Amino acid sequence: MTSQNETWTVLKVLTWTKGYLAEKGVENARLEAEWLLCGVLDLDRVGLYLNFDKPLTEPELARFRGMVARRARREPLQYILGSQEFMGIDFAVTPAVLIPRHDTEVLVTETMQRAGEGSRILDIGVGSGCIAIALARALPRAEVIGVEASPEALSLAEKNAETHGVRVTLFEGSLFEPFPGERFDLIVSNPPYIPTADLETLQPEVRDFEPRQALDGGTDGLDFYRIIIPAAPSHLNPGGWLLLEVGIGQSEQVQGLLQKTGSFTDIFTAKDPNDIERVVGGRLM
Repeated sequence: MTSQNETWTVLKVLTWTKGYLAEKGVENARLEAEWLLCGVLDLDRVGLYLNFDKPLTEPELARFRGMVARRARREPLQYILGSQEFMGIDFAVTPAVLIPRHDTEVLVTETMQRAGEGSRILDIGVGSGCIAIALARALPRAEVIGVEASPEALSLAEKNAETHGVRVTLFEGSLFEPFPGERFDLIVSNPPYIPTADLETLQPEVRDFEPRQALDGGTDGLDFYRIIIPAAPSHLNPGGWLLLEVGIGQSEQVQGLLQKTGSFTDIFTAKDPNDIERVVGGRLM
């Protein structure tokens, strides 16, 4: 895309970019071109359609070229634009955190259904803060606490909580480490659950750009469940709930880990919008 002696209108830019990104293997190339141009021109998609004949300025073209080059290298759109929507809320995202997925909204809704007004909730592995912040917004009287091993992710979660005006108490640390002797009414987590050998088969956007430590669940993907589930009973109040997001085909094994403790009853699963069992949970006896 060159601009020398050539006028690049919104429509012309979109048409060229769609073809270029499609050649690079980007799915939904036209839609992604629109989102990138919306970011440059500070318009929504309707505004884009109303300005098809508008020529881009040289600074706008230069900025757009840089963003398209990044996307052509398969860097995720969300990192380029710096945000991702989750539960109707916009979250700032950077390569320090996993990009929030709509599949995870099931974990939030299942937690909300089991939480009381003054529940004490622990989110293990907060990442961008999307789960903890969505819960704090929906349950303003609950005490929401999060723990995250990555300082960079923790810093971003703090910024997101501040942006959305919610009170979430965040700790740096691994799993239950910062909470000796403490108990909660609900413990939730979306732990890393992709088997190590499967990481290389993922889309380049995930494999090459999202934080490996937020994806790698060990040989069979279940390493973190084997730590969290046995430890959870000593951190739950009687009748408290443990709710976990799981990967495709892992539901049965994770239910088995809950049963093995002999501490949980009312074990359940919940499906995501794609009819995949995405959440496994149980209540402490």
